[in-house]
Amino acid sequence: MFVTYLECTSCGLRHDWSRLQNLCGACQKPLFAIVDLAAAGRALRREKFAAREKSLWRYRELLPLAAEVEPVSLGEGGTPLLRAKNFAEDVDLWIKDESLNPTQSFKARGMSVAVSMAKYLGASKLAVPSAGNAGGALAAYAARAGLEAHVFMPRDTPRANIIECRELGAHVTLIDGLITDCGAEIGRRKEREGWFEMSTLKEPYRIEGKKTLGYELAEQFAWQLPDVILYPTGGGTGLIGMWKAFDEMEALDWVDKKRPRMFSVQASGCAPIVRAFESGEKTAAEFSNVHTCASGLRVPKAIGDFLMLKILRESNGGVVAVDDDDMIRMVREVGSKEGLFIAPEGAACFAALKSLRAAGKIDIGERVVIFNTGSGIKYLDCYEP
Repeated sequence: MFVTYLECTSCGLRHDWSRLQNLCGACQKPLFAIVDLAAAGRALRREKFAAREKSLWRYRELLPLAAEVEPVSLGEGGTPLLRAKNFAEDVDLWIKDESLNPTQSFKARGMSVAVSMAKYLGASKLAVPSAGNAGGALAAYAARAGLEAHVFMPRDTPRANIIECRELGAHVTLIDGLITDCGAEIGRRKEREGWFEMSTLKEPYRIEGKKTLGYELAEQFAWQLPDVILYPTGGGTGLIGMWKAFDEMEALDWVDKKRPRMFSVQASGCAPIVRAFESGEKTAAEFSNVHTCASGLRVPKAIGDFLMLKILRESNGGVVAVDDDDMIRMVREVGSKEGLFIAPEGAACFAALKSLRAAGKIDIGERVVIFNTGSGIKYLDCYEP
């Protein structure tokens, strides 16, 4: 393992990687795992990947977890990158389809790495607030690891997600409120109950799993990054994790300095990052009166807001808000044209693409990647007549 320490993303304070950590002890902001890239680069050549397993653990030297420790894995990662020839003719459009992960969403990536490290560092009871797919992923990986899982979900979470967590053996608590209320309940009880909190960006290793999105994308494009990435953004770990991967790959001399323009796509009924970006703010105020069928986008306040906003501006990207009705219509359009039953969050990105093309913010012929973060099968409640 080449992780050397944890570093606060805000104040820069260093923390010990070898014990369980949540937020920075000084300023309560997210921590990043810092990899000794010079040493990792000497041990690893990108040409080796072709012979390795088709999972995110093919990048083992760039991930936490001691080399002699078996990861908690269900075969996550290695998802297809598909050309979307029928949906768009004027751009070079690709879909990174994360619905083929275990538990049918990109959340499996983060939980595989985070649960592996939590177990390695001595945790026995894990807790997470979730509006859907993160809860299912924690339940699955905790079961695989032989650990207790405690999942707190809004009462209106899609039934498929609630059932999934329960059938995977998690202790499920339904809360009248939003994911922020679920997180607050965990915060009140975790010390008394002996839980280690696994919330988005409130521990340092879920993002290490998510950064493999960036490594895979680069590898699948022969180490040439695309022009534009459209990403559905709730807590933001996918967006932030990819940016971390791009920086690491540049340091490894695997990619050049060129970066994709990153676009955050949110629901009109819950768009704190959109509002903050358009107002020129460095952080995002909590969004009120939240409503959207895309449960993964129902995050009124993200602890990584300042990181997302910085990335969007540094990349010369932007933001798009999409109505629920447009998401549902787009699910059907993508399904009928590309044969994929995508999640509403992914569908929001296809609607955003049309909006950005109409506004002239994406040029003809540019290579664009849309991330479909989960399977539409989890959202059947959205399609009730």
